Amino acid sequence: MPSVPLPRAPLDPGDRVRRWYEHELGWPTVPGTPLHLSVGARFDVLDVPAEAGLAGLRHLVPGSPVAVHGDRMRLLVAPGSADELPGVLDWLEWGGLPLDLRVIGGDGGSGVMEAPVLPAVAAGRCAGEGRSLQGAAVWLRPPEPGCEVEASLPTLSAMGGVGGAPDLVRLVDTVATHCHRIRLRRACAQALAFS
Repeated sequence: MPSVPLPRAPLDPGDRVRRWYEHELGWPTVPGTPLHLSVGARFDVLDVPAEAGLAGLRHLVPGSPVAVHGDRMRLLVAPGSADELPGVLDWLEWGGLPLDLRVIGGDGGSGVMEAPVLPAVAAGRCAGEGRSLQGAAVWLRPPEPGCEVEASLPTLSAMGGVGGAPDLVRLVDTVATHCHRIRLRRACAQALAFS
């Protein structure tokens, strides 16, 4: 007598997202809710205010992935950039100023960032399906499966950047300038509020 297999549990949407990142892009993930991407091996991340990130977009090629999480923009850059950032900021004479510019990665590949919602999932949720996306990280420019994403990431040109890869120094200079302008505007607004 043939046996009938037990019914399977429905696929967890988190598994679909994890599989997309791991199998379609080859990016390692860190399990959990929400799912996180392991940063440092395939890319590092510049985490800046969205206004500064928007200014930096002009230095990126169209295939460079960019995520948004709340009022922060996450610009994916070449692996190893996190270790180079302090030196680049010093060279550009931004090193001594407090900037709202964070870096994730470096130190031999350590760091995580919340995995942005897949574009198809985001479109479905925005159309009224599933939970709200409020507070979730989303792709402004999603990575394209099947493309060599790393070739489009900003890198130090002198460090052997690939062909048309964007220049990390120009990107950092632009976002640092805008981070500084944001800080000055906030300081002026606070001074006016107290006078």
